[in-house]
Amino acid sequence: MFPSFTGSTRPKRQVNLSGRNNSPFASLPGSRTSSSPQTAQNALAQAQQERILRQQERERPPAATRIQKTWRGHKGRKQAKVIWRQEWDYREGWEPREPSETRTSLSQVAAPAYASEDECLGSLRLLVQFASPRNELDIQCLDRYTTRYLQSIQMRPSGYPADIWTYPLLRLAKLSLATLSAKRTSPLPTRTVDNLVALLKAVAAAIPRQLAPYSYEYFRTLAEVGTDQQCSNPRSIESAALALLQPISDRTEKAYEGFASEFLATPGLPAVFGSLDRFGRGIEYRTLAAALNRILSRSSADDILQLKSRDDLLWLLAYFIYFRRLADSDKQKSTDSPDVQYVKIVSRLISFLADDIGTRIEASHELPWSASSISTPAASPVEPLPGFVRSEILTLIYQENVSSLLANFDVVPASSEDALGRPSEASALASYALTLLRAFPRRGDEIRMWLFRGSTSRGPSQTTHAAKSLPAIKFFYQVASKSRIYQLISRDPRETVNMLRPDKPQNRGNKPSYSIADESRDQQWRVILLFLELYTFVLKIMDDEEFLAGTSGYDDQWSWTRKSALPLDQVKDLTIFLRNLSFSLYWNASEIAGIEAAEVKTSLAEYFGGNKAAQNEYRQDESPAKLEEMSVAGVSGMTLVYLKGMVTGVLRMVYERDSRRKFLPREHWLMTTYFEMDRFISAVVEEEEHRHQIQESYESYEADGKSQRGGDVDMDDDDEDDDGVALIGNSHAQQVRRAERLKRQQRKTSRKKQLESVAPRLEILQNMPFFIPFATRVQIFRQFVALDQHRRRGTSDPDVWRFAQMNSAAGDISRHRAKVRREHIFEDAYTQFYDLGEGLKEPIQIRFVDKFDTIEEGIDGGGVTKEFLTSVTNEAFGAINGMETLFIENDQHLLYPNPSAVEERKATLQQAMYKEGSLDWNENIRDLLRRYEFLGRIIGKCLYEGILVDIQFAPFFLLKWALTGGSGSASKESGYRANLNDLRDLDEALYQGLLQLKNYPGDVEDFSLNFAVTDTIRTSPTETKQITRELRPSGASISVTNENRLVYISYMARHRLQIQPHLQTSAFLRGLGTIISPSWLSMFNQSELQTFVGGASSEISVSDLRANTQYGGLYAIGDDGAEHPCVQMFWEVLQSLEDSDRKKVLKFVTSTPRAPLLGFGNLNPKFSIRDSGSDQTRLPSTSTCVNLLKLPVYREEKVLRERLLYSVNAGAGFNLS
Repeated sequence: MFPSFTGSTRPKRQVNLSGRNNSPFASLPGSRTSSSPQTAQNALAQAQQERILRQQERERPPAATRIQKTWRGHKGRKQAKVIWRQEWDYREGWEPREPSETRTSLSQVAAPAYASEDECLGSLRLLVQFASPRNELDIQCLDRYTTRYLQSIQMRPSGYPADIWTYPLLRLAKLSLATLSAKRTSPLPTRTVDNLVALLKAVAAAIPRQLAPYSYEYFRTLAEVGTDQQCSNPRSIESAALALLQPISDRTEKAYEGFASEFLATPGLPAVFGSLDRFGRGIEYRTLAAALNRILSRSSADDILQLKSRDDLLWLLAYFIYFRRLADSDKQKSTDSPDVQYVKIVSRLISFLADDIGTRIEASHELPWSASSISTPAASPVEPLPGFVRSEILTLIYQENVSSLLANFDVVPASSEDALGRPSEASALASYALTLLRAFPRRGDEIRMWLFRGSTSRGPSQTTHAAKSLPAIKFFYQVASKSRIYQLISRDPRETVNMLRPDKPQNRGNKPSYSIADESRDQQWRVILLFLELYTFVLKIMDDEEFLAGTSGYDDQWSWTRKSALPLDQVKDLTIFLRNLSFSLYWNASEIAGIEAAEVKTSLAEYFGGNKAAQNEYRQDESPAKLEEMSVAGVSGMTLVYLKGMVTGVLRMVYERDSRRKFLPREHWLMTTYFEMDRFISAVVEEEEHRHQIQESYESYEADGKSQRGGDVDMDDDDEDDDGVALIGNSHAQQVRRAERLKRQQRKTSRKKQLESVAPRLEILQNMPFFIPFATRVQIFRQFVALDQHRRRGTSDPDVWRFAQMNSAAGDISRHRAKVRREHIFEDAYTQFYDLGEGLKEPIQIRFVDKFDTIEEGIDGGGVTKEFLTSVTNEAFGAINGMETLFIENDQHLLYPNPSAVEERKATLQQAMYKEGSLDWNENIRDLLRRYEFLGRIIGKCLYEGILVDIQFAPFFLLKWALTGGSGSASKESGYRANLNDLRDLDEALYQGLLQLKNYPGDVEDFSLNFAVTDTIRTSPTETKQITRELRPSGASISVTNENRLVYISYMARHRLQIQPHLQTSAFLRGLGTIISPSWLSMFNQSELQTFVGGASSEISVSDLRANTQYGGLYAIGDDGAEHPCVQMFWEVLQSLEDSDRKKVLKFVTSTPRAPLLGFGNLNPKFSIRDSGSDQTRLPSTSTCVNLLKLPVYREEKVLRERLLYSVNAGAGFNLS
């Protein structure tokens, strides 16, 4: 067109990075450019797409070439197989086959043995070249060759050992396995299956070393053939399996791995083979254990559970236990302790299957479950374990098997490295025992008892006659105390963070903190955990005398419990470790769980516009959640929460013993150096207020949710109409609704955890109160009460509150007023004030009336209320005026709930012809429990108002106040646990009898005891009846023996202390908790609570009482500040009296002989003295309702002393003058 043009006619490449779209075709369909405005990002994406298209163009020709090569190769192989088939037909004497020929026509050809080895080998080489496991005619060829080959080797006992046979035979075995395992519409003929199984046996015997790498396919196929019942003789499958296992070579372990992983993971083998004895005696147990240990060690739990179902693993566990028992019986061993590999394997498998074992084994009614204090929620029916599996797994918890675990273990570590926590026999044994406890929670006490009764040799030598057995408790303590974890935490509680989070390095100043991640941290924790499990059980059955007699010495005459008692210096070291560990578990909970304060987490609120408070709330929830998920020591179910609870429980049990009989230094339990004590009280009060705000916000949120859904709708029901709600609204509305439902569920489930996480000081106070001095805790308690009063009333002044109620439209002060008859104080109080519930916290006004309904004169300014409360308690606890005996006394005249009160009420109802279970019957029982509840509220009211009452409760009953379940993390472990020592406060005779039973040197079956108990019930003032209850299912038929007597003692203590008085105690504590928060009560031990109720039992301090006394009338202090001479004489007389007489004087004035907790400055009302005339013959009198002493103006000290002691000893009050 332009002949003179000399440039290139190829257009230049246009590169547009400006973001503008210059293409006129950009908006056309199919255009590569987008119709949206061009941007730099779009240009980059377009360039990437074009690059991909160019790469595909380049790859297309090579791909076509590879496809052609593959097809030509396939076609060539197909043609070659046709030729090989024809040649094989010719060699075997078969006519050329047509596709229409059937299996029957080919099978009619005779199949004699091969005439020579070369002929047999030649046919084999051809067969493995063309045969396909899915071709029916090829399977006929394989069947024919198998028949001829088996006949041939029968004629040659030595077989064909030449190496030239190895590869063809290996291919023949693989072809046979593929044929047997191939999926087909119609099954193989039984004759063919029998031939192939026999062939596999022969090949395995000929080339076991070469076939071992294919053991997984080998044993999987044999198992499938056996369970599908394709083989006419199951014994031939046994022979084939053993043929690969019995020859010893360098690859035998590989064969055992396949056997363990595939064959032993097959359910129902006993039903196929009838008995597994031949397997058990044909295999090498040690090799099997080593192979199975390797499989489990190199695979994680998730990997194993992905490859094998839980049923497969249950059967594997059962088979392994069976083979181990069979191996021991062949060696003529009686009850041998498990070897280390056995312990590791069983504990590893049980850790995967603990939940399945615990639920499915329980489904069998044949299992003799023991009674347990652990309540299991009702679950849907589960499939029970197969009989073989159940029977084998139950052998794990047979007494002889558990007790003998320690038989071959040495107390002294083999080296110092073992002491530092390297893999050891002790940690393997601990892992095994912990998994048993996890899988059999209802048999926990029995497993602990049998472990406790076990022993190990004292020293590394077990052959010397001088070796003595060392109790399990001391064995595990010695191993645990040598661990690095124990030593580091004992020195510094802050090391706990590293011990539980070894992946997180920490620096303290310029010194890096020690990490033991490379020194088998989990193994050390397992030993510590098992020791704590056993020590918890021992503390329940060991009496104080045995506990305090602990020594490192040894005497064959001692009882086993005394032999197991740790020396007191070791107990002291143990409490230091537990104290530091528990402190850090609460104080550093978030840090241990991996939640840092500066971390930013994403929550639903951030997606849907939630406020920052809600976002922070979710972040606070995460720490307790992580605590529940994190496991300790790699043992399933042993979470940080479980560890926290167990440590708390053990520590409190030791502290209770120290509270009863001091054996540790006075300041031993305090952890004040880790707190800022100058602001500790204010910090705790802030935490309590914060926790209360969270509680209120949740309750208001729940109320708002109910109102939005139309009234009193339970938020738990929100999930029921999810499907219906999801159909309403657009996708965005549905998304928001689902997010709100999820948010409500998360708030509901995490509320309790959040309340725990925001208040570490409160958590420590409620679970380990002994870390803080008693005086500090008393001040905190009073601060909590004042805070609660201000929150409820707006003021702590009763008169201001009454005035506000009378001037408020919503106020109803009439419910807080009562007219009480002197003769029926408790009954009138119960009738008029029970419905108040928590409202009993508010000020009440009492007016006493006599039997003529005449109102007594006086204004209730607090004194009448005090007299009312003390009178109610005196009447109720004293069971006067014909009342039912709600409380009874022990031998020391200490009170506890009448354990037979409910049964006595039932007996009364039966005599009155009430129908059991009727409405009237149930209402009468509930009325009795409501009285206990009301009495609990009355005691709570006294504590709330700071009023002392002269009542002494039994220590075990007060323990139930203190051990109210802590706050979540240690709810079970810090709850009350019945033990032998508490029985002493309940029934001294029963305690002594059980103590004699425990230490009886002979056969306790001579006592003819069983696991049943007889309770005596009073049906009338003169008649009783006996009720027999079983302590465990079928307990009446289970005799108490030397082996199970400790469990019997434990069950008996639990029945007497917990089960029998459960309803009465629960009702009382429910009422007490209505007025005084259980978390407040948990800050004190039993003796401290008694001081709260009735005052301190220490000597009366006259100087403290004098400094906190008010004077009135003639005795009022004048401007000179001097006391009246008669008052001075009174204090001189009081100072000269014995302490017992001082207490009588105090009781004469205040109705209680003990001083308040923190001295007389906290006495409410204040101790007061006023004159009552100048008659020298007049006796002193009192108004106990206001703690007022009316003292005549005596002129001589001798007269004052005589008149005062006469009045005190005469018990005079208002009416004596």
